[in-house]
Amino acid sequence: MIADKTLSSVSRRALLTGGVATGFLLAFHLPLRAAVNEPVQPRDATDGKFAPNAFIRIDETGHTVLIMPQVEMGQGTYTSISAVLAEELDADWAKVEVQHAPPNDKLYGNPTFGLQVTGNSNSIRAWWTPLRKAGATARAMLVQAAAAEWQVEPASCTASKGEVTHAASGRKLAYGALAQAAQGQTPPKDVVLKDPKDFVYIGQPLKRLDTPDKVNGKTVYGIDAILPGMKIATVATCPVFGGKVGKVDDSAAMKVPGVRKVVVLDDTVAVIGDHMWAAKKGLEAVKIEWNEGPHAKLTTKDIWQDLRAASAKDGAVAKSTGDIAKGLASGDKFEAAYELPFLAHASMEPINATVHVKPDSCEIWTGTQIMTRVQSEAAKAAGLPVDKVIVNNHLLGGGFGRKLEPDMVITAVKIAKQVDYPIKVIWTREEDIQHDVYRPVYRDQITASLVDGKVAAWKYKVAGSAVVARWLPPAFQKGIDIDAVDAAVDAPYDFANFHVEYVRAEPPAVPTGFWRGVGPNNNVFAVECAMDELARKAGKDPVEFRRSMLTKNPRMLAVLNHAAEKAGWGQPLPARVGRGVCVQPSFETFIATIVEAEIDDIGEIALRRVTSVVDTGIAVNPDTVKAQIEGGLIFGLTAALYGEITIEKGRVQQSNFHDYRMMRINETPKIEVIVVKSGEAPGGIGEAGVNAGPPALRNAIYAATGVALRRLPIDRKALAVGKKA
Repeated sequence: MIADKTLSSVSRRALLTGGVATGFLLAFHLPLRAAVNEPVQPRDATDGKFAPNAFIRIDETGHTVLIMPQVEMGQGTYTSISAVLAEELDADWAKVEVQHAPPNDKLYGNPTFGLQVTGNSNSIRAWWTPLRKAGATARAMLVQAAAAEWQVEPASCTASKGEVTHAASGRKLAYGALAQAAQGQTPPKDVVLKDPKDFVYIGQPLKRLDTPDKVNGKTVYGIDAILPGMKIATVATCPVFGGKVGKVDDSAAMKVPGVRKVVVLDDTVAVIGDHMWAAKKGLEAVKIEWNEGPHAKLTTKDIWQDLRAASAKDGAVAKSTGDIAKGLASGDKFEAAYELPFLAHASMEPINATVHVKPDSCEIWTGTQIMTRVQSEAAKAAGLPVDKVIVNNHLLGGGFGRKLEPDMVITAVKIAKQVDYPIKVIWTREEDIQHDVYRPVYRDQITASLVDGKVAAWKYKVAGSAVVARWLPPAFQKGIDIDAVDAAVDAPYDFANFHVEYVRAEPPAVPTGFWRGVGPNNNVFAVECAMDELARKAGKDPVEFRRSMLTKNPRMLAVLNHAAEKAGWGQPLPARVGRGVCVQPSFETFIATIVEAEIDDIGEIALRRVTSVVDTGIAVNPDTVKAQIEGGLIFGLTAALYGEITIEKGRVQQSNFHDYRMMRINETPKIEVIVVKSGEAPGGIGEAGVNAGPPALRNAIYAATGVALRRLPIDRKALAVGKKA
């Protein structure tokens, strides 16, 4: 995703105006009504309610609905955003319900991007101040209404748990009783926010709102949506990147019981059936000849050859301080290049969309990270005005950046246009993995010099795809992809001479996009691996080496010291067991991670222990912070151990979890996460652990074996006993 500096912010006017159309409800005690038996119809959600802004609705019973501008895909956003709103509103948590916002960039556009998008670990950090102001504004208006009723000064009243109290007289009024009167109050221009010491919900380990129904099976994801008369479709897209449909013989498919129709698109064949089995068996019976196009001979080797050639060129300068040429001219020189492969997202919920296209409307049921873009792209595909397209968003069974793309909805709309009944389109796991929008391949070159045991000069060049140029063109300026250089331009160390370049290098035909951890994926890996190699070159301990260059970064230094202590850094270890460290400031969160790993004689790796200390500012929900770091570490370590998408004859070779491996329970180490108490504004947490795991593991391997791996996934053959370091 994109750096926080990029785009617009939500105005006060946007916060204080506008109503909301229908969404699906998640009461704190009820399941998400995401599956439907009838199409959801728009309704006015504000009639008879106190609706001071786009995020809060209170009816006369005190029932409080909080509108969620960000989507829930397992990261705990609904719970944390609810806590932020409820905190400043002084709501009664027991009377609160969560409703997802409809598509509306004006009211619910992420303050960082100006789009209604969830990503870049910024749900809390982007909305922290706007939502606190929204809650505090509503609270102030309720207090004003009570004060007017009692004919006292608002300053003499207080609010708590859905009630306003006038202490001097002992009078109380519930929010429900004040709802209509509060609606007529004027919103204060400069609302006072709570002092963090007075927080009631923020900072508490609140139970996740979505967990109970996920455990008992009541939660309904996009893939579970059910409509009257709905049929199921599944698809086959040309296996070669850029290929098209040639000839189709569907005679055998139409004889499969339950098959209703075969739809042929430009590059895709879909079979519609009464159920998934009929659609799947029907698709297997279709005889398809593909026009494979110009990329039928493309291989991974070709892509790496092109990327390495591109990385030899000069790049656009993203940041430069000091005199890099002079700095590199002195001292002990170091050069290295680090490479990361294509990766698939492989969410547990494969991509899917349910669509009903009528002559004058289109309605969609799906789980997406980018609602308004789905709406606009679906409108184009359906040939309808945007206001004739309704998007019903569900909880996501994983997103990881894949559902920042609208392609699955576009395809589903094109298929649904061919029939007059609702269609649920499901991609099989194989189609999902082989037609993903992949994490780009990256090559990062580092040239540095050492003087007196410290880095005197640091020249860093990133070569890889410019995802931002495609996904958000206005943010691609002067040849710089701000995501590709994220965590490179803001490396945590004090380097007197510092220079970062970016070379745009697009792989032919292979679609690339955001993957959990985004730009810091490649940069944290390269920076932290190089730091370990430089430490060894300088004859320094890796932790001490980092400490010497973090004196101007006290938050980073503090988490490093804490992690080293907790992990027992420096204590003796058996042969071929090592500890590796990684520090990073990604997503405005400071995290230090130490991995302890054992490498056997044939190069197999056993993860023994992982310790992470994280300073993410004010932790809205400490339990969620811990869970996200734990999950992120497993996600990133999985990629380091196994993750790679390879291409042969223009085709992705991996197809399912047998050859695109996930870490298993028995492989998962003990993970200890320590959350530092802080009064700073919240940072991002959903992706920080992803970036921490791979370099810390690689550095543990380096410590245990002396082998300086510079490419992922880990090459076990290079680690076998007898191999030259």
